[in-house]
Amino acid sequence: MHSTLTEGFSGAPRGAKTSAFLYRVLDADRPAAPSARFSLEAVDEVNFGRSDDRSASRVEEAGKRTLKLGVADRWMSGQHARLSRVMRAWVLEDTKSKNGVRRNGEQVQRAELADGDVIELGRTFFVFRLDQPCVPDVESETLRPAAPGLATLSPSLSVQFDELVKLAKSSVNIALCGPSGSGKEVVANALHALSARPGPFVAVNCGALPDELVESELFGHRKGAFSGALEDRPGLLRTAHGGTLLLDEVGDLPLDAQPVLLRVLQERAVMPVGGSKPLPVDLRVISATHRTLERLCEQGLFRDDLRARLTGYRLELPSLVSRREDLGLLIGALLQRLAPQRVFSVQLGIAAARAIFAYDWPLNVRELEKALETSLVLSGSGVIELSHLPPELREPAMRRKEPAAEVEGARKAELVALLSQHAGNVSAVARAMGKARMQIQRWMDRYGLDPRSFRT
Repeated sequence: MHSTLTEGFSGAPRGAKTSAFLYRVLDADRPAAPSARFSLEAVDEVNFGRSDDRSASRVEEAGKRTLKLGVADRWMSGQHARLSRVMRAWVLEDTKSKNGVRRNGEQVQRAELADGDVIELGRTFFVFRLDQPCVPDVESETLRPAAPGLATLSPSLSVQFDELVKLAKSSVNIALCGPSGSGKEVVANALHALSARPGPFVAVNCGALPDELVESELFGHRKGAFSGALEDRPGLLRTAHGGTLLLDEVGDLPLDAQPVLLRVLQERAVMPVGGSKPLPVDLRVISATHRTLERLCEQGLFRDDLRARLTGYRLELPSLVSRREDLGLLIGALLQRLAPQRVFSVQLGIAAARAIFAYDWPLNVRELEKALETSLVLSGSGVIELSHLPPELREPAMRRKEPAAEVEGARKAELVALLSQHAGNVSAVARAMGKARMQIQRWMDRYGLDPRSFRT
């Protein structure tokens, strides 16, 4: 018989089928353990209980379709909680557990769930999501991404990653958009690895190039072309010959250099500064930016013809706070890189785990990596406690839960901005927000937004 440990509590195309999903994201005692995704499409009830091993079974009893989840968590009770479909809603209930049930950091007996809610049972964290494209159940340990950096449990994001894999060996230029730190360079590296191109992967931060040296750095120069040009330099584009060039923060590229880059992309040849004839160059170009190129074009800061040339295919990477279902998967991968010798012995204190889910991660995956790196050092070989995390995280879990009116206002503003950015393209907005197209349609109806009014 089990004894329970006790602790005190102080995006889819139009017409595509969607479903609610439940994600087992993180076990605080074993943060490197696999995550999992469970479709609730054909489920009326989910029962959570402790078991010796992770398990999931679907049964039908008395006309009720039940998903039984066994969780290897010694802080959970044998019959800990239940999630039930009630009309169109999903309701979470505590089934007389010993340690209680938390939603978004607050203890509850019974609560209706909203999209993105975090459920805490024992020391295991789940995320509930609505209106995601229908895909099968999966354990993250069985995921076989085509390249490192393309693993996700998000159905919407996995669809886009699958499309990237198909495009990898083509010559189509890829534009990666998304907030800083969301993993654009990681995805670009994955694309290069999948491309099978023999040349190198060369990343250049366009915003870090001095204005007076942009053309020389990108396109190379001949000896004597200008003061200080003491030798021939091939430039970054020719350095990437046969391989892949990542133009990071391409929105910061000075206007004077943009027509020269456009000519290179059109003619597949580079004219070095001070050169007399163009030199052939074979490269795959990937651009990345956290800025809206369409808006820069409207402001006269970026050439529309160059934007069109760079954007053969566009992928928008969501912010980390928009993909909390991937937190466990990302933490596991980061721990493997940061502490490979003890990855499976690392533990998170419950307060630290709550803080990780509560924080909005404004600097995204890059900030998560730095937080883990620091906490691993400060904790030594012990448990990572709240005190080991950066100061920004050391506040009560879910403290940033905004009032409903503020959430609605922020969501409407984000929708309006994205509809403007994508000229009323609802599918593009859905991808940018990591939501199903149907959910975007519902929000537009709620806020009285007509996508046609955003088309130029």
